[in-house]
Amino acid sequence: MTQPPNQPPQQGGFGAPQDQPPQGGGFGPPQTPPAQTPPAQGGFGAPQGTPAAPPPPAQQPQPGYGYPQQPGPYGQQQPGPYGAPGAYGQPQQPGPYGQQPGYGYPQQPQFPGAPGTPPPGGSKNPFKGKPAVITAAAVAALLVVGVGIYVASGDDGGKKKPVAQQSDDSKSTGSADPVNPGDGSGDGGSDPDNLNEGRKPGEARVLWYKTAPDAPGSGADAPGMWVTGSTAVKAAYKQVFGYRVGNGDPAWSPITFAQKICAVTPVKSADNKVVVAYMSGTSDRAKCNQLQQIDLDTGKKGWSGTVADGALFDSTLSLELAIAGKTLMVGRSQSGTAYDLASGKKLFDKKRYGTDCFPTAFAGGTNRLISVASCDATGSNEHDEIQELDPATGKVRWTQPVKKGWTVARTYSVDPLVVYLTNEDKKAWNISTFTSNGKFRSEVKVDEKFAPQCGWAILERDLQGCQGVAADANTLYLPTDSTSGANEIVAISLATGKAAWRVKSPADESMTPVKVEGGQLVAYVHPSYDAGGQVVSIPTTGSAHTTTKLLQNPQGTAEIEDGFFDGAIEWADGRFYISSTRLNGNDDTKEKLMLAFGK
Repeated sequence: MTQPPNQPPQQGGFGAPQDQPPQGGGFGPPQTPPAQTPPAQGGFGAPQGTPAAPPPPAQQPQPGYGYPQQPGPYGQQQPGPYGAPGAYGQPQQPGPYGQQPGYGYPQQPQFPGAPGTPPPGGSKNPFKGKPAVITAAAVAALLVVGVGIYVASGDDGGKKKPVAQQSDDSKSTGSADPVNPGDGSGDGGSDPDNLNEGRKPGEARVLWYKTAPDAPGSGADAPGMWVTGSTAVKAAYKQVFGYRVGNGDPAWSPITFAQKICAVTPVKSADNKVVVAYMSGTSDRAKCNQLQQIDLDTGKKGWSGTVADGALFDSTLSLELAIAGKTLMVGRSQSGTAYDLASGKKLFDKKRYGTDCFPTAFAGGTNRLISVASCDATGSNEHDEIQELDPATGKVRWTQPVKKGWTVARTYSVDPLVVYLTNEDKKAWNISTFTSNGKFRSEVKVDEKFAPQCGWAILERDLQGCQGVAADANTLYLPTDSTSGANEIVAISLATGKAAWRVKSPADESMTPVKVEGGQLVAYVHPSYDAGGQVVSIPTTGSAHTTTKLLQNPQGTAEIEDGFFDGAIEWADGRFYISSTRLNGNDDTKEKLMLAFGK
Protein backbone atom coordinates (compact mmCIF):
# COMPACT_ATOMS: atom_id res chain seq x y z
CA MET A 1 0.00 0.00 0.00
CA THR A 2 1.51 3.33 -0.97
CA GLN A 3 1.04 6.77 0.49
CA PRO A 4 -1.96 8.44 -1.19
CA PRO A 5 -0.77 11.21 -3.53
CA ASN A 6 -0.91 14.85 -2.53
CA GLN A 7 -1.72 14.10 1.10
CA PRO A 8 0.00 16.19 3.77
CA PRO A 9 2.67 14.21 5.65
CA GLN A 10 1.93 13.10 9.17
CA GLN A 11 4.01 14.56 11.93
CA GLY A 12 7.56 13.27 12.06
CA GLY A 13 6.85 10.32 9.75
CA PHE A 14 8.56 8.86 6.71
CA GLY A 15 7.23 8.73 3.23
CA ALA A 16 5.86 12.25 2.82
CA PRO A 17 4.63 12.99 -0.70
CA GLN A 18 7.47 13.85 -3.04
CA ASP A 19 5.78 17.04 -4.24
CA GLN A 20 5.37 18.50 -0.77
CA PRO A 21 7.93 20.80 0.85
CA PRO A 22 9.68 19.45 3.94
CA GLN A 23 7.98 20.21 7.22
CA GLY A 24 9.34 20.37 10.72
CA GLY A 25 10.25 16.90 11.91
CA GLY A 26 9.10 15.38 8.62
CA PHE A 27 10.67 13.82 5.58
CA GLY A 28 13.27 15.86 3.79
CA PRO A 29 16.85 17.10 3.89
CA PRO A 30 18.39 17.97 7.23
CA GLN A 31 17.65 21.45 8.45
CA THR A 32 20.47 23.87 9.23
CA PRO A 33 21.50 23.11 12.78
CA PRO A 34 21.28 25.85 15.37
CA ALA A 35 24.32 27.41 16.92
CA GLN A 36 26.15 24.94 19.09
CA THR A 37 26.33 25.36 22.81
CA PRO A 38 29.77 25.91 24.34
CA PRO A 39 31.77 22.71 24.65
CA ALA A 40 31.29 20.88 27.89
CA GLN A 41 34.10 19.51 29.94
CA GLY A 42 35.27 16.23 28.43
CA GLY A 43 38.29 14.04 28.00
CA PHE A 44 40.97 14.27 25.33
CA GLY A 45 39.52 13.94 21.86
CA ALA A 46 35.93 14.54 22.88
CA PRO A 47 33.81 16.13 20.13
CA GLN A 48 33.73 19.91 20.36
CA GLY A 49 30.43 21.59 21.04
CA THR A 50 28.82 18.61 22.70
CA PRO A 51 26.00 19.84 24.96
CA ALA A 52 25.74 18.89 28.56
CA ALA A 53 21.98 18.51 28.67
CA PRO A 54 21.12 14.88 27.88
CA PRO A 55 17.83 13.26 27.02
CA PRO A 56 16.14 11.28 29.79
CA PRO A 57 17.47 7.81 30.55
CA ALA A 58 16.17 4.92 28.51
CA GLN A 59 13.40 2.76 29.84
CA GLN A 60 14.41 -0.53 31.29
CA PRO A 61 13.31 -3.68 29.50
CA GLN A 62 10.52 -5.70 31.05
CA PRO A 63 11.05 -9.19 32.47
CA GLY A 64 11.71 -11.71 29.76
CA TYR A 65 12.48 -8.86 27.38
CA GLY A 66 13.22 -9.94 23.90
CA TYR A 67 11.58 -13.33 23.84
CA PRO A 68 9.20 -14.49 21.15
CA GLN A 69 5.66 -13.17 21.27
CA GLN A 70 2.62 -14.91 19.89
CA PRO A 71 1.23 -13.26 16.78
CA GLY A 72 -2.39 -12.31 16.77
CA PRO A 73 -4.93 -12.57 13.98
CA TYR A 74 -3.96 -11.14 10.65
CA GLY A 75 -5.44 -7.79 9.88
CA GLN A 76 -5.84 -6.62 13.48
CA GLN A 77 -4.08 -3.40 12.63
CA GLN A 78 -3.31 -0.07 14.19
CA PRO A 79 -1.72 2.98 12.60
CA GLY A 80 1.91 2.35 11.74
CA PRO A 81 5.03 4.47 11.63
CA TYR A 82 3.86 5.95 8.38
CA GLY A 83 0.40 6.70 9.70
CA ALA A 84 -1.39 3.86 7.93
CA PRO A 85 -2.92 0.73 9.44
CA GLY A 86 -0.31 -1.75 10.08
CA ALA A 87 0.68 -4.10 12.87
CA TYR A 88 -0.20 -7.74 12.60
CA GLY A 89 -0.73 -9.29 15.96
CA GLN A 90 -1.14 -8.85 19.67
CA PRO A 91 1.52 -9.60 22.30
CA GLN A 92 1.53 -12.45 24.73
CA GLN A 93 3.43 -12.89 27.97
CA PRO A 94 7.16 -13.16 27.32
CA GLY A 95 8.88 -16.47 27.95
CA PRO A 96 11.17 -17.18 30.86
CA TYR A 97 14.42 -15.28 30.85
CA GLY A 98 17.38 -17.38 29.85
CA GLN A 99 15.42 -20.04 28.01
CA GLN A 100 18.00 -21.54 25.67
CA PRO A 101 17.18 -23.32 22.48
CA GLY A 102 19.94 -25.45 20.95
CA TYR A 103 23.04 -23.94 19.38
CA GLY A 104 22.55 -20.97 17.23
CA TYR A 105 18.78 -21.21 17.13
CA PRO A 106 17.66 -17.73 16.23
CA GLN A 107 16.85 -15.78 19.35
CA GLN A 108 13.82 -13.53 19.09
CA PRO A 109 14.12 -10.45 21.17
CA GLN A 110 10.95 -8.91 19.85
CA PHE A 111 7.17 -8.50 19.90
CA PRO A 112 4.33 -10.37 18.28
CA GLY A 113 5.44 -12.05 15.16
CA ALA A 114 8.46 -9.83 14.98
CA PRO A 115 11.86 -10.67 13.73
CA GLY A 116 14.68 -9.17 15.65
CA THR A 117 15.77 -8.12 19.08
CA PRO A 118 14.10 -5.17 20.70
CA PRO A 119 11.90 -5.04 23.82
CA PRO A 120 8.11 -5.31 23.98
CA GLY A 121 6.24 -2.73 21.89
CA GLY A 122 3.08 -1.93 19.85
CA SER A 123 1.69 -1.47 16.36
CA LYS A 124 2.05 1.38 13.92
CA ASN A 125 4.08 2.32 10.93
CA PRO A 126 7.21 4.33 11.75
CA PHE A 127 7.23 6.09 8.47
CA LYS A 128 3.79 6.68 6.93
CA GLY A 129 1.01 5.10 5.09
CA LYS A 130 2.11 1.45 5.00
CA PRO A 131 1.06 -1.59 7.02
CA ALA A 132 3.46 -2.33 9.81
CA VAL A 133 4.74 -5.48 11.35
CA ILE A 134 6.41 -4.52 14.59
CA THR A 135 7.07 -5.69 18.07
CA ALA A 136 9.23 -4.75 20.99
CA ALA A 137 10.36 -1.75 22.79
CA ALA A 138 13.85 -0.67 22.09
CA VAL A 139 16.15 0.89 24.50
CA ALA A 140 15.22 4.07 22.82
CA ALA A 141 16.79 7.04 24.47
CA LEU A 142 19.92 5.04 25.02
CA LEU A 143 22.46 6.57 22.86
CA VAL A 144 25.56 4.89 21.66
CA VAL A 145 27.87 6.85 19.59
CA GLY A 146 31.31 7.91 18.80
CA VAL A 147 33.88 9.67 20.68
CA GLY A 148 37.22 11.27 20.21
CA ILE A 149 40.06 8.86 20.62
CA TYR A 150 43.64 9.29 21.58
CA VAL A 151 45.07 7.47 18.61
CA ALA A 152 48.41 5.95 17.84
CA SER A 153 50.05 4.03 15.10
CA GLY A 154 51.49 0.74 16.16
CA ASP A 155 53.36 -2.09 14.54
CA ASP A 156 53.79 -1.15 10.89
CA GLY A 157 57.38 -2.02 10.33
CA GLY A 158 58.58 1.42 11.34
CA LYS A 159 57.14 3.11 8.27
CA LYS A 160 54.75 5.35 10.21
CA LYS A 161 55.21 7.61 13.16
CA PRO A 162 52.78 7.41 16.06
CA VAL A 163 49.88 9.81 15.85
CA ALA A 164 49.67 9.98 19.62
CA GLN A 165 51.18 6.98 21.32
CA GLN A 166 52.61 3.58 20.62
CA SER A 167 50.55 0.51 21.35
CA ASP A 168 51.32 -0.26 24.99
CA ASP A 169 52.54 -3.83 25.12
CA SER A 170 52.12 -3.80 28.88
CA LYS A 171 48.39 -3.56 28.23
CA SER A 172 48.04 -5.56 25.05
CA THR A 173 50.51 -8.26 24.19
CA GLY A 174 50.98 -11.41 22.23
CA SER A 175 51.17 -14.36 24.59
CA ALA A 176 53.75 -17.10 24.54
CA ASP A 177 53.58 -19.89 21.97
CA PRO A 178 50.47 -22.02 22.43
CA VAL A 179 51.00 -25.17 24.44
CA ASN A 180 47.56 -26.37 25.40
CA PRO A 181 46.13 -28.53 22.60
CA GLY A 182 42.50 -27.93 21.76
CA ASP A 183 41.87 -24.89 23.92
CA GLY A 184 41.60 -21.34 22.67
CA SER A 185 45.37 -20.81 22.77
CA GLY A 186 46.48 -24.21 21.51
CA ASP A 187 46.93 -25.80 18.11
CA GLY A 188 44.94 -28.94 18.92
CA GLY A 189 46.72 -30.96 16.26
CA SER A 190 44.85 -32.27 13.24
CA ASP A 191 42.13 -34.04 15.26
CA PRO A 192 43.10 -34.38 18.96
CA ASP A 193 39.69 -35.63 20.05
CA ASN A 194 39.20 -38.09 17.18
CA LEU A 195 36.07 -36.23 16.16
CA ASN A 196 36.24 -37.73 12.66
CA GLU A 197 36.28 -41.30 13.92
CA GLY A 198 33.26 -43.18 12.55
CA ARG A 199 32.48 -40.51 9.97
CA LYS A 200 29.91 -41.80 7.48
CA PRO A 201 30.13 -41.57 3.68
CA GLY A 202 29.01 -38.17 2.43
CA GLU A 203 29.59 -36.44 5.76
CA ALA A 204 31.92 -33.47 6.04
CA ARG A 205 35.06 -33.59 8.13
CA VAL A 206 35.70 -31.71 11.32
CA LEU A 207 38.60 -29.57 10.19
CA TRP A 208 39.37 -28.43 13.71
CA TYR A 209 37.81 -27.75 17.09
CA LYS A 210 38.84 -25.31 19.83
CA THR A 211 37.79 -25.04 23.43
CA ALA A 212 37.60 -21.66 25.13
CA PRO A 213 40.04 -19.96 27.50
CA ASP A 214 39.12 -19.76 31.16
CA ALA A 215 36.48 -17.15 31.95
CA PRO A 216 35.36 -15.73 35.32
CA GLY A 217 32.51 -17.40 37.16
CA SER A 218 30.20 -14.56 36.18
CA GLY A 219 30.81 -15.37 32.52
CA ALA A 220 32.41 -13.38 29.70
CA ASP A 221 31.64 -12.22 26.20
CA ALA A 222 33.16 -13.87 23.15
CA PRO A 223 32.16 -11.35 20.48
CA GLY A 224 32.97 -11.34 16.80
CA MET A 225 34.17 -13.95 14.32
CA TRP A 226 36.05 -12.92 11.19
CA VAL A 227 37.22 -15.22 8.39
CA THR A 228 39.73 -14.24 5.71
CA GLY A 229 41.17 -16.37 2.92
CA SER A 230 43.77 -17.79 5.29
CA THR A 231 42.73 -17.08 8.87
CA ALA A 232 39.73 -17.53 11.15
CA VAL A 233 39.80 -15.08 14.06
CA LYS A 234 37.85 -15.17 17.30
CA ALA A 235 37.67 -12.89 20.35
CA ALA A 236 36.99 -14.35 23.78
CA TYR A 237 37.12 -12.61 27.18
CA LYS A 238 40.54 -10.88 27.16
CA GLN A 239 42.07 -12.48 24.07
CA VAL A 240 41.91 -12.62 20.28
CA PHE A 241 42.91 -15.88 18.57
CA GLY A 242 43.89 -16.54 14.96
CA TYR A 243 43.73 -20.01 13.36
CA ARG A 244 44.64 -21.35 9.94
CA VAL A 245 41.37 -22.02 8.17
CA GLY A 246 42.32 -25.46 6.87
CA ASN A 247 43.74 -27.16 9.96
CA GLY A 248 43.27 -24.85 12.97
CA ASP A 249 46.98 -24.38 13.57
CA PRO A 250 47.78 -21.02 15.19
CA ALA A 251 48.14 -18.34 12.54
CA TRP A 252 49.79 -16.08 15.09
CA SER A 253 50.23 -15.88 18.86
CA PRO A 254 47.06 -14.87 20.72
CA ILE A 255 46.70 -11.18 21.54
CA THR A 256 46.03 -10.70 25.24
CA PHE A 257 44.57 -7.52 26.74
CA ALA A 258 44.87 -6.28 30.29
CA GLN A 259 41.08 -6.22 30.73
CA LYS A 260 38.04 -7.84 29.15
CA ILE A 261 36.98 -7.09 25.59
CA CYS A 262 33.82 -4.97 25.56
CA ALA A 263 33.16 -4.19 21.87
CA VAL A 264 34.36 -5.19 18.41
CA THR A 265 33.68 -4.15 14.84
CA PRO A 266 31.05 -6.69 13.68
CA VAL A 267 32.53 -6.95 10.18
CA LYS A 268 36.07 -6.68 8.88
CA SER A 269 37.36 -4.16 6.39
CA ALA A 270 38.16 -5.01 2.78
CA ASP A 271 41.84 -5.30 3.71
CA ASN A 272 41.09 -7.57 6.69
CA LYS A 273 41.39 -5.12 9.58
CA VAL A 274 39.19 -4.98 12.69
CA VAL A 275 39.15 -2.88 15.85
CA VAL A 276 38.63 -4.24 19.35
CA ALA A 277 37.68 -2.23 22.44
CA TYR A 278 38.56 -3.34 25.95
CA MET A 279 37.92 -2.01 29.45
CA SER A 280 40.13 0.52 31.20
CA GLY A 281 40.03 -1.38 34.50
CA THR A 282 37.89 -3.52 36.77
CA SER A 283 36.29 -0.97 39.10
CA ASP A 284 32.74 0.33 38.85
CA ARG A 285 34.18 3.43 37.19
CA ALA A 286 35.98 1.50 34.44
CA LYS A 287 35.14 2.53 30.89
CA CYS A 288 34.97 0.64 27.61
CA ASN A 289 37.44 3.10 26.11
CA GLN A 290 40.63 1.31 25.01
CA LEU A 291 40.91 0.65 21.27
CA GLN A 292 43.25 -1.60 19.31
CA GLN A 293 43.39 -2.11 15.55
CA ILE A 294 44.36 -5.64 14.45
CA ASP A 295 45.41 -7.16 11.12
CA LEU A 296 43.52 -10.46 10.89
CA ASP A 297 46.01 -12.16 8.57
CA THR A 298 49.18 -11.33 10.49
CA GLY A 299 47.96 -10.72 14.04
CA LYS A 300 49.92 -7.46 14.11
CA LYS A 301 48.59 -4.63 16.22
CA GLY A 302 48.22 -1.32 14.43
CA TRP A 303 47.28 1.95 16.07
CA SER A 304 45.78 2.03 19.55
CA GLY A 305 43.90 4.76 21.36
CA THR A 306 41.82 5.85 24.31
CA VAL A 307 38.28 7.03 23.75
CA ALA A 308 37.52 10.16 25.72
CA ASP A 309 34.33 10.92 27.59
CA GLY A 310 32.36 13.82 26.22
CA ALA A 311 29.98 16.13 28.02
CA LEU A 312 27.92 15.19 31.06
CA PHE A 313 26.12 11.89 30.44
CA ASP A 314 27.97 11.38 27.15
CA SER A 315 30.10 8.55 28.44
CA THR A 316 32.11 5.58 27.27
CA LEU A 317 30.60 3.04 29.64
CA SER A 318 29.82 1.17 26.44
CA LEU A 319 30.86 1.70 22.83
CA GLU A 320 29.51 0.77 19.42
CA LEU A 321 32.08 0.21 16.67
CA ALA A 322 31.30 0.15 12.95
CA ILE A 323 33.41 -0.01 9.80
CA ALA A 324 32.18 1.90 6.75
CA GLY A 325 34.59 1.46 3.86
CA LYS A 326 37.91 2.85 5.10
CA THR A 327 36.35 4.60 8.10
CA LEU A 328 35.97 3.45 11.70
CA MET A 329 32.97 4.98 13.47
CA VAL A 330 33.18 4.96 17.26
CA GLY A 331 29.90 5.51 19.05
CA ARG A 332 29.36 6.53 22.61
CA SER A 333 26.16 7.59 24.38
CA GLN A 334 25.39 10.89 22.63
CA SER A 335 27.93 11.48 19.88
CA GLY A 336 30.16 9.81 17.34
CA THR A 337 33.68 10.26 16.00
CA ALA A 338 35.05 8.86 12.75
CA TYR A 339 38.64 7.80 12.17
CA ASP A 340 40.70 6.61 9.29
CA LEU A 341 40.80 2.87 9.85
CA ALA A 342 44.34 2.50 8.55
CA SER A 343 46.04 5.24 10.56
CA GLY A 344 43.68 6.23 13.37
CA LYS A 345 43.62 9.82 12.15
CA LYS A 346 40.46 11.64 13.18
CA LEU A 347 38.15 12.46 10.26
CA PHE A 348 35.09 14.14 11.80
CA ASP A 349 32.69 14.30 14.75
CA LYS A 350 29.01 13.50 14.55
CA LYS A 351 27.37 15.41 17.38
CA ARG A 352 24.12 17.10 18.34
CA TYR A 353 22.27 18.80 15.50
CA GLY A 354 18.87 20.34 14.75
CA THR A 355 16.25 20.25 17.50
CA ASP A 356 18.31 18.44 20.13
CA CYS A 357 19.04 15.44 17.91
CA PHE A 358 21.66 13.29 19.62
CA PRO A 359 23.33 10.56 17.50
CA THR A 360 22.69 7.26 19.26
CA ALA A 361 23.90 4.43 17.02
CA PHE A 362 25.74 3.67 13.79
CA ALA A 363 25.92 0.94 11.17
CA GLY A 364 28.52 0.56 8.42
CA GLY A 365 28.66 -1.05 4.98
CA THR A 366 30.98 -1.18 1.98
CA ASN A 367 30.74 2.57 1.44
CA ARG A 368 27.75 3.47 3.60
CA LEU A 369 27.55 4.92 7.08
CA ILE A 370 24.12 5.02 8.71
CA SER A 371 23.46 7.16 11.79
CA VAL A 372 20.41 7.03 14.05
CA ALA A 373 19.62 9.98 16.32
CA SER A 374 17.17 10.53 19.16
CA CYS A 375 15.55 13.95 18.75
CA ASP A 376 13.68 16.27 21.12
CA ALA A 377 13.69 13.60 23.82
CA THR A 378 12.13 15.93 26.41
CA GLY A 379 9.83 17.79 24.02
CA SER A 380 6.51 17.29 22.29
CA ASN A 381 8.07 16.13 19.01
CA GLU A 382 10.19 13.29 20.36
CA HIS A 383 11.25 11.01 17.50
CA ASP A 384 14.13 9.13 15.90
CA GLU A 385 15.91 10.16 12.72
CA ILE A 386 17.91 8.10 10.25
CA GLN A 387 20.73 9.70 8.28
CA GLU A 388 23.27 8.48 5.80
CA LEU A 389 26.68 10.12 6.18
CA ASP A 390 29.59 10.27 3.79
CA PRO A 391 32.10 7.95 5.55
CA ALA A 392 35.05 10.14 4.56
CA THR A 393 33.67 13.58 5.43
CA GLY A 394 30.60 13.11 7.61
CA LYS A 395 28.49 15.14 5.17
CA VAL A 396 24.79 14.27 5.48
CA ARG A 397 23.58 12.59 2.29
CA TRP A 398 19.93 12.37 3.40
CA THR A 399 17.72 12.45 6.50
CA GLN A 400 14.57 10.49 7.29
CA PRO A 401 12.55 11.32 10.42
CA VAL A 402 10.63 8.48 12.06
CA LYS A 403 7.14 9.00 13.40
CA LYS A 404 6.85 9.68 17.13
CA GLY A 405 6.67 6.54 19.24
CA TRP A 406 8.84 4.42 16.96
CA THR A 407 12.41 3.40 17.72
CA VAL A 408 15.00 2.24 15.19
CA ALA A 409 16.29 -0.92 16.81
CA ARG A 410 18.32 -2.82 14.18
CA THR A 411 19.54 -2.71 10.61
CA TYR A 412 18.90 -6.05 8.93
CA SER A 413 20.94 -4.81 5.98
CA VAL A 414 22.92 -1.64 5.31
CA ASP A 415 23.09 -1.92 1.52
CA PRO A 416 20.24 -2.10 0.66
CA LEU A 417 19.06 -0.38 3.85
CA VAL A 418 16.51 -2.45 5.76
CA VAL A 419 15.62 -1.33 9.29
CA TYR A 420 13.68 -3.00 12.08
CA LEU A 421 11.64 -0.63 14.27
CA THR A 422 9.63 -1.08 17.44
CA ASN A 423 6.86 0.78 19.22
CA GLU A 424 6.81 0.11 22.95
CA ASP A 425 3.46 1.73 23.64
CA LYS A 426 1.68 -0.12 20.84
CA LYS A 427 3.52 -3.41 21.30
CA ALA A 428 4.32 -3.36 17.60
CA TRP A 429 7.19 -3.92 15.18
CA ASN A 430 7.91 -2.83 11.61
CA ILE A 431 10.46 -3.69 8.93
CA SER A 432 11.02 -0.88 6.44
CA THR A 433 13.24 -0.66 3.38
CA PHE A 434 14.76 2.37 1.63
CA THR A 435 16.17 3.35 -1.72
CA SER A 436 19.82 4.30 -2.12
CA ASN A 437 18.92 7.99 -1.72
CA GLY A 438 16.99 7.45 1.49
CA LYS A 439 13.41 7.43 0.23
CA PHE A 440 10.97 5.02 1.78
CA ARG A 441 10.65 1.99 -0.49
CA SER A 442 8.40 -0.55 1.21
CA GLU A 443 7.59 -2.26 4.48
CA VAL A 444 7.13 -5.93 5.18
CA LYS A 445 3.49 -6.96 4.89
CA VAL A 446 3.89 -10.64 5.74
CA ASP A 447 1.78 -11.97 8.63
CA GLU A 448 4.42 -14.19 10.17
CA LYS A 449 6.47 -14.65 13.31
CA PHE A 450 10.07 -14.34 12.18
CA ALA A 451 13.13 -15.51 14.11
CA PRO A 452 16.46 -13.92 13.17
CA GLN A 453 19.10 -14.23 15.85
CA CYS A 454 19.90 -10.92 17.49
CA GLY A 455 21.98 -10.06 20.53
CA TRP A 456 20.86 -8.09 23.53
CA ALA A 457 21.06 -4.32 23.35
CA ILE A 458 20.28 -2.83 26.74
CA LEU A 459 22.89 -0.09 27.00
CA GLU A 460 22.98 0.65 23.28
CA ARG A 461 21.13 -0.08 20.09
CA ASP A 462 23.73 -2.36 18.49
CA LEU A 463 22.33 -1.70 15.01
CA GLN A 464 24.34 -4.52 13.42
CA GLY A 465 23.68 -7.06 16.16
CA CYS A 466 21.62 -9.56 14.12
CA GLN A 467 22.46 -12.66 12.14
CA GLY A 468 20.14 -15.19 10.55
CA VAL A 469 18.88 -12.59 8.08
CA ALA A 470 20.19 -11.83 4.59
CA ALA A 471 19.42 -9.45 1.74
CA ASP A 472 20.38 -8.77 -1.85
CA ALA A 473 19.49 -5.80 -4.05
CA ASN A 474 15.84 -6.79 -4.40
CA THR A 475 14.99 -9.30 -1.70
CA LEU A 476 15.05 -9.74 2.09
CA TYR A 477 15.35 -13.29 3.46
CA LEU A 478 13.93 -14.01 6.93
CA PRO A 479 13.47 -17.30 8.82
CA THR A 480 10.11 -18.09 10.38
CA ASP A 481 9.90 -19.22 13.98
CA SER A 482 9.27 -22.85 14.79
CA THR A 483 9.34 -24.25 18.30
CA SER A 484 9.62 -27.77 16.88
CA GLY A 485 10.10 -29.22 13.43
CA ALA A 486 10.94 -27.54 10.16
CA ASN A 487 10.53 -23.83 9.59
CA GLU A 488 10.65 -21.78 6.39
CA ILE A 489 12.74 -19.02 4.90
CA VAL A 490 10.57 -16.32 3.37
CA ALA A 491 11.89 -14.26 0.46
CA ILE A 492 10.32 -10.79 0.69
CA SER A 493 10.31 -8.35 -2.20
CA LEU A 494 11.93 -5.05 -1.28
CA ALA A 495 9.79 -3.37 -3.93
CA THR A 496 6.44 -4.45 -2.47
CA GLY A 497 7.09 -5.81 1.02
CA LYS A 498 5.20 -8.97 0.07
CA ALA A 499 6.40 -12.57 0.11
CA ALA A 500 7.87 -13.53 -3.28
CA TRP A 501 8.45 -17.17 -2.38
CA ARG A 502 9.24 -19.39 0.56
CA VAL A 503 11.11 -22.63 1.07
CA LYS A 504 10.78 -25.21 3.83
CA SER A 505 13.75 -26.58 5.75
CA PRO A 506 14.85 -29.91 4.24
CA ALA A 507 15.16 -31.45 7.71
CA ASP A 508 12.94 -31.54 10.76
CA GLU A 509 14.93 -28.64 12.19
CA SER A 510 15.01 -24.88 11.66
CA MET A 511 16.90 -23.31 8.76
CA THR A 512 18.64 -19.93 9.00
CA PRO A 513 19.84 -17.60 6.20
CA VAL A 514 23.59 -17.01 6.22
CA LYS A 515 24.44 -14.93 3.13
CA VAL A 516 23.71 -14.41 -0.55
CA GLU A 517 26.52 -15.22 -2.97
CA GLY A 518 26.61 -16.06 -6.66
CA GLY A 519 22.85 -15.83 -7.08
CA GLN A 520 22.30 -18.39 -4.32
CA LEU A 521 21.02 -17.97 -0.77
CA VAL A 522 23.26 -19.96 1.56
CA ALA A 523 21.43 -21.26 4.63
CA TYR A 524 22.25 -23.33 7.71
CA VAL A 525 20.01 -26.19 8.79
CA HIS A 526 20.43 -26.73 12.52
CA PRO A 527 21.51 -30.10 13.93
CA SER A 528 19.33 -32.52 15.85
CA TYR A 529 20.22 -35.07 18.50
CA ASP A 530 20.91 -37.73 15.85
CA ALA A 531 22.05 -35.70 12.82
CA GLY A 532 24.59 -32.99 12.14
CA GLY A 533 23.65 -29.67 10.67
CA GLN A 534 23.64 -28.91 6.96
CA VAL A 535 24.71 -26.04 4.75
CA VAL A 536 22.41 -25.68 1.75
CA SER A 537 21.99 -23.33 -1.20
CA ILE A 538 18.73 -22.01 -2.66
CA PRO A 539 18.42 -20.29 -6.06
CA THR A 540 17.26 -16.70 -5.58
CA THR A 541 15.88 -16.35 -9.12
CA GLY A 542 13.70 -18.46 -11.37
CA SER A 543 10.67 -20.50 -10.38
CA ALA A 544 12.33 -23.40 -8.53
CA HIS A 545 13.57 -22.54 -5.04
CA THR A 546 14.64 -25.95 -3.83
CA THR A 547 17.53 -26.64 -1.46
CA THR A 548 20.80 -28.21 -2.61
CA LYS A 549 23.07 -29.66 0.07
CA LEU A 550 26.54 -28.12 0.11
CA LEU A 551 27.79 -29.73 3.32
CA GLN A 552 26.44 -32.41 5.64
CA ASN A 553 28.04 -32.12 9.05
CA PRO A 554 28.79 -35.45 10.75
CA GLN A 555 26.35 -37.15 13.07
CA GLY A 556 29.22 -37.96 15.44
CA THR A 557 29.66 -34.29 16.39
CA ALA A 558 25.99 -33.28 16.35
CA GLU A 559 25.91 -32.88 20.13
CA ILE A 560 28.96 -30.62 20.10
CA GLU A 561 27.58 -28.63 17.16
CA ASP A 562 24.22 -28.25 18.87
CA GLY A 563 25.81 -27.16 22.13
CA PHE A 564 27.32 -23.86 21.06
CA PHE A 565 25.73 -21.11 23.11
CA ASP A 566 24.05 -18.45 20.98
CA GLY A 567 26.55 -19.27 18.28
CA ALA A 568 27.90 -17.10 15.50
CA ILE A 569 28.03 -18.81 12.10
CA GLU A 570 29.95 -18.19 8.86
CA TRP A 571 30.31 -19.87 5.46
CA ALA A 572 33.47 -19.05 3.53
CA ASP A 573 35.34 -20.86 0.74
CA GLY A 574 33.44 -24.11 1.24
CA ARG A 575 34.01 -24.21 5.01
CA PHE A 576 31.46 -23.73 7.77
CA TYR A 577 32.38 -22.15 11.11
CA ILE A 578 30.52 -21.98 14.42
CA SER A 579 31.70 -20.07 17.47
CA SER A 580 30.36 -19.19 20.90
CA THR A 581 29.46 -15.59 21.64
CA ARG A 582 29.21 -16.01 25.40
CA LEU A 583 31.23 -18.04 27.93
CA ASN A 584 29.53 -19.14 31.14
CA GLY A 585 32.69 -19.43 33.24
CA ASN A 586 32.07 -23.03 34.26
CA ASP A 587 35.30 -24.45 35.68
CA ASP A 588 34.08 -28.04 35.69
CA THR A 589 34.33 -28.55 31.94
CA LYS A 590 36.13 -26.97 29.03
CA GLU A 591 33.78 -24.65 27.17
CA LYS A 592 33.40 -24.70 23.41
CA LEU A 593 34.92 -21.83 21.46
CA MET A 594 34.99 -22.67 17.75
CA LEU A 595 34.33 -25.54 15.34
CA ALA A 596 35.11 -25.75 11.61
CA PHE A 597 33.73 -28.20 9.04
CA GLY A 598 34.79 -28.85 5.44
CA LYS A 599 35.26 -31.52 2.83
